[in-house]
Amino acid sequence: MPAPPRPHGLDPHGFIAREGSLDRVPGAFRPVVAAVRDRLPDVFGARLDGAYLYGSIPRGTARVGRSDLDLLVVLRAEPSDADRAVVRALGEAVDREFPQIDGVGTLLYGRERLLGEQERYDMGWFVACLCTPLLGDDLAERLPRYRPGSLLARETNGDLARLLPRWRERIAAATDEAARRRLVRFTSRHLVRTGFTLVMTRWNGWTSDLREMAEVCGAYYPERAPQLLRAAEYGQEPVGDPQVLRTHVDDLGPWLAAEYARVHGVKGPRAQDGP
Repeated sequence: MPAPPRPHGLDPHGFIAREGSLDRVPGAFRPVVAAVRDRLPDVFGARLDGAYLYGSIPRGTARVGRSDLDLLVVLRAEPSDADRAVVRALGEAVDREFPQIDGVGTLLYGRERLLGEQERYDMGWFVACLCTPLLGDDLAERLPRYRPGSLLARETNGDLARLLPRWRERIAAATDEAARRRLVRFTSRHLVRTGFTLVMTRWNGWTSDLREMAEVCGAYYPERAPQLLRAAEYGQEPVGDPQVLRTHVDDLGPWLAAEYARVHGVKGPRAQDGP
C-alpha cells in the first residue's frame, strides 16, 4: 500500500486549523469579493447576520476564469423562498459582471440553525473551520473546536446513501452537455470529499485540496485509488460524459456509502431533508 501524504491541517493541540483568510484572496478576485461585501447589506438590510467566503478564493488557490465564488450568507431568521430567489439573482448578476469567476454558489442559512445542536458537527463545523468571515460577527466564536474524528465524519458526509437517488434523478433530467458538466463537477467533488472524510480519522489531518484528498483515501483503499484520482480531476476539469455520471452513482458512490456506514455509521435525517 502506498504511503499517504504526510498529515497536516491541525493546530498544535490536534484541532482542525481554520483554513483561508481575506489576506489570501488573489488580486484578480478582490473586486468580486468587494462587490459582494458591498451589495449584501443592500439586499438584506438589518436581516443580514453575516457572510463568509469558502473554497478556493479565500484559500488563495483560485484560477481565473475557472473558479467559482463560494458564499455562505447568514440571516437573523430562517430564510424564505423569496430570500433564496434574491440570493440567486445576486449571484447571477455578479457572475455576469466579473469574467474572472465561473459562477457563484451561495448557501443561505438562519443563525439559530447554524448554532443549533443538530448542526454542531456539520454546518457548525463548516463555519468554524472552512469559512472565512466577510461581514458581521464570526459565529466560530460560539462554536467548539473540532478534531478529525468519527463523529465529525458521520455528521458531515454520512448521508451519501440518501443522496444517490436524488443524484440519479438530476442526471436523468440533464439533457444537455452543460448540465452534465455541472453535475460531473458537483458529484466528483462530493465523492472525493466523502472518500477523504472516510479515512481522515486514520490519517489524522485535514486538507481541502481535491487531489490530496483522493491521494489520502486511495492510500487506504488502493483498489479505488484510480477512480478517486479521476474524480478529483473531473472536479477541477469536468466533462459532459454521461458514462462518468453513471460510474459515480452506480459504482463509486454506492461503494463509498456502504463503506461509510460500516466505518462511521449513517447520519440521521434532518427535518429539512423531506421524505
